[in-house]
Amino acid sequence: MKAGSNLEKVLTSGHFALTGELGPPRGANVEVIRKKAAFLRDKVDSINVTDNQTSVVRMSSLAVCKLLVDMGLEPNLQMVCRDRNRIAMQSDLLGAYALGIRNVLCLSGDHNKFGDHPQSKNVFDLDSMQLLAMVKKLRDEGRMLSGQECDGVPKFFIGAAANPFGDPFEFRVTRLAKKIDSGVDFVQTQCIYNMDKFRTYMKMAHEEGLTEKCFILAGITPLKSVGMARYMAKFVPGLEVPDYYIERLKGVEKNKQAEEGIKIAVEQIQEVREMPGVAGVHLMAIEWEERVPEIVEAAGLLPRPSVN
Repeated sequence: MKAGSNLEKVLTSGHFALTGELGPPRGANVEVIRKKAAFLRDKVDSINVTDNQTSVVRMSSLAVCKLLVDMGLEPNLQMVCRDRNRIAMQSDLLGAYALGIRNVLCLSGDHNKFGDHPQSKNVFDLDSMQLLAMVKKLRDEGRMLSGQECDGVPKFFIGAAANPFGDPFEFRVTRLAKKIDSGVDFVQTQCIYNMDKFRTYMKMAHEEGLTEKCFILAGITPLKSVGMARYMAKFVPGLEVPDYYIERLKGVEKNKQAEEGIKIAVEQIQEVREMPGVAGVHLMAIEWEERVPEIVEAAGLLPRPSVN
């Protein structure tokens, strides 16, 4: 065990893993966290806590992770390079470990021009691969980036994100290999809708031996409506939403589109389970946590494994 987290144990035991996601509120209301967490309890193996996603000010990811730990749930601390320099990152990582957090997801972060403070400075002192390498150095060598020894070594299970659909497509697997070389233990992909292209991506990764070096979790986001599908297709970079999903959602009454979107998500989960090298699913029900239990149950992913 590198960190001994529940997620690490589930994956290394050969179970099909399931992670969820919780977006912190745009305020200090702890009840929002408790309410969202209740829908995820016993339904996922660990919970990603986003870090000021879309460059919008939200409650601290580190603080929300601590709240989840206190609730008896396992968080995945997301950390973006946009808002911190290497000093602040290392400080937060040491603090996170001291607070009982064992999984960390290293991300670049959305540019500030997309958020509610477009005039603020982007830091990007390190990029996501350098952040991965820094966390690995802390864990495996017990040293900070400066070479200073840690008084108490933070043992993290290290994660990263991957976009299988960016251009050039042929470089996607090469970029994944670079992240693995930097120290990643598990990868969560961008939302997947183009299943044929993702199948090709996984085949390439499998043939390169990358699925033996890290655990790949396929990202699934249920579509709430045809409007959401069109928005994702048109405005979210690196996403490919095939027309047949849009047509399928158009083909049902407006008040039934959410149910159809859930059916699509369940079908997608069942499809990726059959792909060689896929170790689990990262279920991102964006501000729709209350539907997670029925999606997980319909996909046949309950009960979640108990590992020691």
